[in-house]
Amino acid sequence: MANTSNRTLRLLSLLQTRRYWLGGELAERLGVSVRTLRRDVDRLRELGYPVESQRGVDGGYQLAAGAALPPLVIDDEEAVALAVGLQAAAQGAVEGIAESSVRVLAKVVQVMPARLRHRVEALRTMTVPSGWSGSPRAGIDPDVLTLVALVCRDQEQLRFSYTAADRRESERLTEPHRLVCTGYRWYLVAYDLTRHDWRSFRVDRMTTPERTGTRFRPRELPAADAAAFVNEGLENQPAPYAVEALIEAPAEAVRERIGRWCTVEAVGERRCRMTMTSSTLDWPTMALGVVGADFQVVSPPELAEQLREWGARFRRA
Repeated sequence: MANTSNRTLRLLSLLQTRRYWLGGELAERLGVSVRTLRRDVDRLRELGYPVESQRGVDGGYQLAAGAALPPLVIDDEEAVALAVGLQAAAQGAVEGIAESSVRVLAKVVQVMPARLRHRVEALRTMTVPSGWSGSPRAGIDPDVLTLVALVCRDQEQLRFSYTAADRRESERLTEPHRLVCTGYRWYLVAYDLTRHDWRSFRVDRMTTPERTGTRFRPRELPAADAAAFVNEGLENQPAPYAVEALIEAPAEAVRERIGRWCTVEAVGERRCRMTMTSSTLDWPTMALGVVGADFQVVSPPELAEQLREWGARFRRA
């Protein structure tokens, strides 16, 4: 049987992974009697954790919300993910919480084991904020992200499989330089030894990244920094769709919602014209949806068709 302190931490971890545990099942997972389980639950309550219990045949335990925030028990992957999220917030992705995010990040890193602090510090020092803001659109494996940060820091060649925007797959051997967080996505800026040129790679499109053990001498980046390199590439992406729509709302109200991503021109007190270019019709569709007003699509006809398809899907839901 594990000692009391370790068992209590194990009990807390189990309560955090499921909404409700049957008493017998929880005792079996811990390898203790039901009576010992009750004592361990009482110990958690003394430490400030609001554990609720239910008597009877189907009696059990669940961790409820409390009046204060007690210590949390998280695993290695969760700790790295927490640090990644705090760093993104500290870089200004969410207005008003940057300062508090820095304080929390410092506390988290300070109490991390050396093996985790090593990964998080590499990620922090090898990441450059791009100045963009927004919520991430694609999930990133924290292990992949920290591996890429480590090879950037150690100046070690990185091999990975990559899926391009046209879904073509290729194998890449690179000299990694820096990670860039745009607020929407993570990019690796690296010298592509296969293409013999600098490239930026979306991390969510990278699979099976491998350290090669081969060190390299850093090359000169053809930009002020990694963020400038990524931003320039994003700005130069082809935008095949020229979108225009008439919106039945004041221009100022529309600018407040989506003005950063498009041009809004007043055509009356309560009507305006929205224009934008985009490489995909998904963003214009979402932008028009969040405006909160009636609108008419002027161009392109593909956007009107997509709106009909989305509308039918929403009605079925």
